[in-house]
Amino acid sequence: MRCPFCGWAESKVIDSRSAEEGVSIRRRRECLTCGKRFTTYEVVEQIPLMVIKKDGRRVMFERNKLLTGLIRACEKRPISIDTIESVADRIEKEIRNSLEREIPTQTIGELVMRHLREVDQVAYVRFASVYRQFADINNFMQELENLMKVQKPEGDIAKSEES
Repeated sequence: MRCPFCGWAESKVIDSRSAEEGVSIRRRRECLTCGKRFTTYEVVEQIPLMVIKKDGRRVMFERNKLLTGLIRACEKRPISIDTIESVADRIEKEIRNSLEREIPTQTIGELVMRHLREVDQVAYVRFASVYRQFADINNFMQELENLMKVQKPEGDIAKSEES
């Protein structure tokens, strides 16, 4: 980083901190030649992420769409917006950490269902009913039965049958 005052190419970092909610890093620097201090900002460059739709179209990943789907599934449930945003953050982090530049909507949907199952079962069923497009009540009941199997370990079922 060149000093804006004397143009010297070397400086030392005095202080670093996050700026703009972790999107950039603010650094206070001191020139090793003239001793003057200045501030630099470093922005983390993110790889553009494309979503492959069911019909084959490719669109840019939009966190707001993910968040909107989560909010809709969690409507009228005792789930804070902080929890919903945390789920969206974890899903986006998982997607970006996969290092894939293109990700199918099916993968995103499965991630959302996995995370919602941990947060709230009703929100999970709401999202699954739209995502999986249940054709009839039998498909819906099958999903509920799968959820119940995951909910109760085998030992608990045997104990309740003995009672």
